[in-house]
Amino acid sequence: MPEPVESTQPELFTWEFAADPYPAYAWLREHAPVHRTTLPSGVDAWLVTRYADARQALADGRLSKNPAHHSGQAHRSGRVGIPGERQADLMTHLLNIDPPDHTRLRRLVSKAFTPRRVAEFEPRVQHLTDRLIDDFAARGSADLIHEFAFPLPIYAICDLLGVPPEDQDDFRDWAGMMIRHGRGPRGGVARAVKKMRSYLLELIHRKRADLGDDLISGLIRASDHGEHLTENEAAAMAFILLFAGFETTVNLIGNGLYALLRNPAQRTLLQDSVARGERELLATGVEELLRYDGPVELATWRFATRPLTIGGVDIPVGDPVLVVLAAADRDPARFAAENTLDLARKDNPHLGFGHGIHYCIGAPLARLEGQLAIATLLTRLPDLTLAAEPESLRWRGGLIMRGLRELPVAFSAHP
Repeated sequence: MPEPVESTQPELFTWEFAADPYPAYAWLREHAPVHRTTLPSGVDAWLVTRYADARQALADGRLSKNPAHHSGQAHRSGRVGIPGERQADLMTHLLNIDPPDHTRLRRLVSKAFTPRRVAEFEPRVQHLTDRLIDDFAARGSADLIHEFAFPLPIYAICDLLGVPPEDQDDFRDWAGMMIRHGRGPRGGVARAVKKMRSYLLELIHRKRADLGDDLISGLIRASDHGEHLTENEAAAMAFILLFAGFETTVNLIGNGLYALLRNPAQRTLLQDSVARGERELLATGVEELLRYDGPVELATWRFATRPLTIGGVDIPVGDPVLVVLAAADRDPARFAAENTLDLARKDNPHLGFGHGIHYCIGAPLARLEGQLAIATLLTRLPDLTLAAEPESLRWRGGLIMRGLRELPVAFSAHP
């Protein structure tokens, strides 16, 4: 049985909580590490906050990713999962399915994220990074979310998918609608998702006549060679790679830069290391930024298909379980000085990209984008400073992702 929850329990999922959820998560880890709560959507779910329990839950085969296993009706009304995906018939993607279908689809798409393919993509990411900085370097100020962290992964994932350059601004607009309406009216999100689906189906048809070296062409080839990938599965796969691939990286870059600006000693260490052409601190530093204030606050939905026990608490069949990555990655039972940003941290098995068979397939690309974005900004704009009081910054509402709405900065203008 779960231990009684004390009356001093902090309020969850308010705007104040969104600005700094870590004290509340520390309270839950200590007093109610597996805690049943009512989410803003009205859905009841279990929150798992300790590292050991989180790691167990992420790899537990009794927890399904398929919303059809939810004992309630919320999955039919769109209150679990990505807003708009059910209305747009885009449910058959990696975040919503289990083996063997998950194994089959993941194998197909994993070919786009091998170390070799990601390394080949580095010059393109560097070019995009420099081009975006060029657009505001002479001004002496910028909003690093809207002008840098947001467009960079959108254009990168569009290139990877094979979206023609002349269509990529449409994707930027649709993605912007999905982010802006993260907690507000869901109609805008549903419209954006439907537009994406229509475009992706059209693009699949066009590419059948002119296959290239992109991911969508690869999915078409696999389908034509007996992999039994339906057209809708291909569209859903492209959709989730776009959705998960861009917002995760937006928040990795935005949260990471914000953490560096608020920890000047660590920022100076990294800046000096990058200036010397070293990569080790940059690599461990991005891993630490993923742990310290990562882009994904809660892992995506899971549903108990059999009775199970997590952290001594019995979870009934059909109940939703949400693993709180942000809480697990600051668990003092696993991480020394858990609330301290230490870019040189070596013992860092964070859960920022998940764990188990649903570990983020795009993690290598996100790491590359994060490293290049941060290193290039620190090199080209060495006197970068925060141009707003930290308490005035707003965080996007939403359940799964954690990210700033804006990040205003100032620096010495130069051509």
